[in-house]
Amino acid sequence: MLPSHAIKVLPEWIDHNGHLNVAYYVLAFDQVTDRVYEDWSIGLDYADGGMSMFTLGMNVDYMAELMVDESVHVTTRLLDVDHKRIHYFHQMFRDTDQALVSTNECLAINVDLASRRSAEFPPAVQQQLAGIQREHATLPVLKGVARKLGIRR
Repeated sequence: MLPSHAIKVLPEWIDHNGHLNVAYYVLAFDQVTDRVYEDWSIGLDYADGGMSMFTLGMNVDYMAELMVDESVHVTTRLLDVDHKRIHYFHQMFRDTDQALVSTNECLAINVDLASRRSAEFPPAVQQQLAGIQREHATLPVLKGVARKLGIRR
């Protein structure tokens, strides 16, 4: 039921510690976001029509290292939607052992590109996103969603 997209760790994404640099986890998640937005009818054609999605905030968690040439897949779950915002959650899994290696939680807003201000989704997009969210809501509760950063005492 969830969209799943493949990514391969490229040599130029490796940092001085010999593993995937944090910036490239975000790049990989962003590449998947572009593909998911296409599936959800809010991708490039949507921007050509004068609307686009802007990210308001994100959390990224790192559970395991990734090395050069490792393959992963990323699943995406639409957690919530309203008249102009979407809240979604990516999970990145290593292909060799299916280990969860990273998560990316995002909140994005619909923007009218002419005014550069937030705007309601068109009715057809609202309907499609609400349908996807209802489907995804039937899945088990995800661990780590809506977490806050801080030092626990």
